[in-house]
Amino acid sequence: MYDSERGVASGNLIDLRSDTVTKPCQGMRKAMADAEVGDDVYGDDPTVRHLEEFTAELLGKEAGLFVTSGTQSNLVALLTHCGRGDEYIGGIGYHISKYEAGGAAVLGGISPRHLSLNETGGLDPSNVEAAIQPDDPHFAITRLVCLENTYNGRVQDQANMKAVSDTARSNSLSVHLDGARLMNAAVASGTEARNLAEIADTVSLCLSKGLGAPVGSVLCGPAEFINKARRNRKLVGGGMRQSGILAAAGLYALNHNIERLEEDHTHAAELSRVLTESGRFELKETDSQTSMIWLEASADTCDAFGEHMLSNGIRISPNGNSCRLVMHRDVSAEDVNTIAGAISSF
Repeated sequence: MYDSERGVASGNLIDLRSDTVTKPCQGMRKAMADAEVGDDVYGDDPTVRHLEEFTAELLGKEAGLFVTSGTQSNLVALLTHCGRGDEYIGGIGYHISKYEAGGAAVLGGISPRHLSLNETGGLDPSNVEAAIQPDDPHFAITRLVCLENTYNGRVQDQANMKAVSDTARSNSLSVHLDGARLMNAAVASGTEARNLAEIADTVSLCLSKGLGAPVGSVLCGPAEFINKARRNRKLVGGGMRQSGILAAAGLYALNHNIERLEEDHTHAAELSRVLTESGRFELKETDSQTSMIWLEASADTCDAFGEHMLSNGIRISPNGNSCRLVMHRDVSAEDVNTIAGAISSF
């Protein structure tokens, strides 16, 4: 049986592996079906143009570029900010450094310099300063600092982000923000997304995570930068044709699914409480600021927990001595009660 409001088939497993597993609701599907389209490679798709302009305005930037994924958005940003033999500074564990197949190095000849993070996932401005290469032919040329918000569900300290940004700009470096879940940070902090993004020259916003679209991200920044990025999108095979069908889903997500992220945050906080009371796990982030819950235990305990939850119709992602549970729009209040019961019976 299909639940058109939630966009899921009732009776399916409750899937907590990621907020990327959501299905389009009926309203989003209708928006996609009704979308006015054209050939976007020629710049003829009005729905894509609307999404790009809408997102850029939302993030306080001049222009936007619709791309297939967050990984492609970050890659295109790096290819546009940096040339072959240049270097970017990022954080150990950031998505751009750990989960994007080394694309900047493989495809762009861009050298990474990954720094240790503080306890909340931020970079230390003094470490960034020290990592910037001198003007010496022995070294790669440092061009860019890459930041991330949220990091593992943690909202980043804006004062620290600004300090890192100021350090970069005082050394003539650009700043890119991987804002895949920036709207989670905005909702959790009660801050407009444009204010969180102002520390960066460019920012990537993912539409297919907590916002619930089936595909796509938008890269935003100065108009001249976005014009160059459009060429690099083509270079990596990201030029799409009648992609307004996909852009319509993104527009629907931005217009309907931002404020409801608070529901995901509430669900994560409630389940964090249940997990803490169980006494079986150590929570990595006990305050569960947004939609993610991170647990630590022995690998055997995590594996057993994964099997137990699956036997109760709940899918999670054990990974060695840690587990991640992610709330999203397809997890209802009733589902949260089911999950809590399964946790309590472990």
